Amino acid sequence: MKAITGIVVLTAGSSSRLGQPKQLLLYKNTSLLKNTISQASQVENTTIIVVTGSNHELIEKEISNPEIKTSYNPDWELGMSSSITKGLKESLRLYPDIQKIIFTVCDQPFITNIVFENLINEHQKTEKGIIASAYSGTLGTPVLFHKKYFNELLELKGQEGAKKIINKFLDDTTAIPFENGEIDIDTMEDYNRLIFLGGSKR
Repeated sequence: MKAITGIVVLTAGSSSRLGQPKQLLLYKNTSLLKNTISQASQVENTTIIVVTGSNHELIEKEISNPEIKTSYNPDWELGMSSSITKGLKESLRLYPDIQKIIFTVCDQPFITNIVFENLINEHQKTEKGIIASAYSGTLGTPVLFHKKYFNELLELKGQEGAKKIINKFLDDTTAIPFENGEIDIDTMEDYNRLIFLGGSKR
């Protein structure tokens, strides 16, 4: 059996620039949150935890699969680091055997199970400790960390995110291309552009 991979979906933000929970925006007959969970669920030997914060009751109602665990982060307003640490701690509490963990967000509408699988396969092939997604000249989410970086992740503070650890350990980092990974939804303009490009009805 392959080593278990934890997948943590970060959904705690308030979507303040959008004015409504971005996690619940409709795209191609589903919500952005459900699409991310659906794609992650297709990856073998994984566990999935959704970290909620702002609008947590609405988001938890959106999750119908009992195998998907949710974890409420009461400190979500302190920044991304609090959700990363919450998700990692909960993953280790529920699944102490996980060897690596992938952090992903739910506002990248072009996420697919292939992206997650490519991260895992690249880690197995290169034995690098960090596998990031590459798009628009940068490295970002989804990103995989081997367990040797779990303590580094748990020490993140405030607005610090996974990028801090990627930059600190670039010599142990490799990347896989994520086509359209740069497209995320922060504003209504972003969403309207997505709908126009995708030809999808709201």
